[in-house]
Amino acid sequence: MATRFCWLGHAALLFESDGQRILIDPFLTGNPSAARKADDVEADFILISHGHGDHVGDAVAIAKRTGAVVVANYEIAGWFETQGVAKVHGMQHGGGFTFPFGRVKLTLAFHGSALPDGSNGGNPAGFDLTFADGTRVYDAADTGLFGDMKLIGEGGLDLAILPIGDNYTMGPDDALRAVKFLEPDRVFPIHYDTFPLIAQDAAAWAERVRAETQTRPIVTPPGEWIEL
Repeated sequence: MATRFCWLGHAALLFESDGQRILIDPFLTGNPSAARKADDVEADFILISHGHGDHVGDAVAIAKRTGAVVVANYEIAGWFETQGVAKVHGMQHGGGFTFPFGRVKLTLAFHGSALPDGSNGGNPAGFDLTFADGTRVYDAADTGLFGDMKLIGEGGLDLAILPIGDNYTMGPDDALRAVKFLEPDRVFPIHYDTFPLIAQDAAAWAERVRAETQTRPIVTPPGEWIEL
């Protein structure tokens, strides 16, 4: 089965690859742009980039219902255990692990990570994902621009997923610079328009990507599947 993904709104993503379902940052309940309800989402693995409530979201409830493995930094993985989640896999930045769907490596991200109850969420992360079919995806999650994105792009990326909302993350200008650093085949914007504070014109940003880079931007409303 070819790898495909669906943006569920904000920073929530669902990947399907080789019969495995990988859910990332499932903020659905309380998300005005959510394409699905939490009770309707199935997952074999749930990846959490950092501890903020708009990324942890419904992960505890979904993990308990589906039996999914929660993958996160060591501190967040431990917190999920205290919430009664049976299957967790803790990692740290720069480290990688091969799961049934492919390999996950945690990358740097410049952001915060306090958990919803104020617990220590460790350091925020992005995800460098290489699926079993060879598809390579970089989900930057919540971050500002940083120079080591050039290193992440080495070896080639099929898709980069970048925040463009500004205020809490990169805005359109820095996200465009990130595309130039990463040089992915395609790029998909996230973390915008959920709330007025992060409203952006994604179509206008995509036109700038087309004009200034060789990368192909993809802009869709939440809920549409995209083949990779």
